[in-house]
Amino acid sequence: MGREAILKSIKENKPTGLPFPILDLNNFREDINLLEEFKEKVQVVGGTIIELSTSETLENEIKKLYPKAKEIVDCSNNDLSLATISISEETNPKDLQNIDLAIIQGEFGVAENGSVWISENTYPVRVLPFITNDLVIVLKKEKICQHMHSGFKIISERERTFGVFISGPSKTADIEQCLVVGAQGAMSLSIILI
Repeated sequence: MGREAILKSIKENKPTGLPFPILDLNNFREDINLLEEFKEKVQVVGGTIIELSTSETLENEIKKLYPKAKEIVDCSNNDLSLATISISEETNPKDLQNIDLAIIQGEFGVAENGSVWISENTYPVRVLPFITNDLVIVLKKEKICQHMHSGFKIISERERTFGVFISGPSKTADIEQCLVVGAQGAMSLSIILI
């Protein structure tokens, strides 16, 4: 069979679609401290979580965490003076291959699994959170929802642009159960709650 014949056969034999089930999200509600649950889950997936007190500054905390970072991109909108490289939509992603640290603003976190939603509205080059050696996500404490059902509801109302949930540093394991951190992305993920 040729390509056209295969595609025609698929179209003619396509099953009828089923409607999505209607879920009552009240069945998933738990009386939990969202902030504490989120912090616990971030640590479970291998991330570092820092909650800033009023005496600390975001910039000083990042300097303490990554004192050796030289090539730094800041897309956090927090008026930090750490950036050594500025990027724009015209930046060639290949030019970012030596980035030590990227600082990105998170839109919201999910307590259920310690993930954070980031979208290209906050950083101009899609590859940035994956090509950097270390990643810092800045997140407002009040921007944490309970579970992925709530998270999907939030992103369903957004402008359709690229976005991704990130949960912990990049990691993979092979059939020999050898865990490799940083295989497809950042070696470390720090979430700083402000």
